[in-house]
Amino acid sequence: MELKALGAATDYKYEKPDIAILERIPNPFAGEVNKHGVTGTIHIEAPEFTSICPVTGQPDFGTMVIDYEPDQFIVESKSLKLYLGTFRMHGDFHEACVNRIANDLVELLHPFQLTVTGQFTPRGGISLWPKAVYSRTS
Repeated sequence: MELKALGAATDYKYEKPDIAILERIPNPFAGEVNKHGVTGTIHIEAPEFTSICPVTGQPDFGTMVIDYEPDQFIVESKSLKLYLGTFRMHGDFHEACVNRIANDLVELLHPFQLTVTGQFTPRGGISLWPKAVYSRTS
């Protein structure tokens, strides 16, 4: 297993989200380690998520919540941190950011189930929490 982000000097980039930043590692709930049929889920909260409104150019702040039931792989956390950081200067609506993150994680991990929720701070008195849900059909 050769990880690029973990243990290396960090080159932070705050624009142009790219799935290539994400890395995966073997699922510790799978394989020979799992002698008794134990399964697991992963819950991740990233409370410092930011992106830019594509209309006003103002920053949007929120917590990105990722819940998934992995199959063979889990996301490596530092690569996820770097990936989420690339949204900081990326102009897109909340729903589009959440959908993109969900689709990139599904492509990388091929999980059994995955939910990504963007818990954005209120703007103009309105809270917006878009949710993207994936469930493997077979």
